[in-house]
Amino acid sequence: MNEKRTALILVGGEARRSGGMEKYFFTYGGKSFLSHLISALSHVTDEIIIIARDEEQCNRFQDIQGIKICSDKIRGIGPLGGIIAGVEEAEGDLIFITACDMPCIKSGVVDLLFNSINDADAAVPYWNDEMYEPLHAVYRREALKRYIATHSSYSLREMIRSITTRFVTIQEIKKIDPNLKSFTNINDLSDLKAINGSN
Repeated sequence: MNEKRTALILVGGEARRSGGMEKYFFTYGGKSFLSHLISALSHVTDEIIIIARDEEQCNRFQDIQGIKICSDKIRGIGPLGGIIAGVEEAEGDLIFITACDMPCIKSGVVDLLFNSINDADAAVPYWNDEMYEPLHAVYRREALKRYIATHSSYSLREMIRSITTRFVTIQEIKKIDPNLKSFTNINDLSDLKAINGSN
């Protein structure tokens, strides 16, 4: 079965740890984080949706070709607010979800996650029982819709425990991304300086 693939990029954070600067416009290797993400995801998905905080933030992305844009339906509940909006907008049967502060995402790793889900509700990178990557993972749209409709928790970890999840080990991912750069997460300006210094 050839299932349609959607990618959601969550950009709506409040930017508290980055000095009030919006991370998606940070640059790495001469390109914005958002450009890196769109470039990588366009190779392995059928549509890309940017989920912004509000209509004002949506307007900042109007000039980007070939993507959809929508805003959070519910504010103040963390990433799940953006996921709720994205699920309503998505056409894909399978949805890859990521945040805008992960500029080193690899197309091959995302493709592995899509191909690993099989009959499960989610395919999630797994380090150990306490550490996995809910914002670098693939979900079935119908499973997300069921969870949103029946649960009151806003925790992504709770969501992963409540659905049928296929954990994809870091050892599997290393075969494609030996240095695990995919999971480079830029939280603040010192992280940004470090990643550009190592480029």
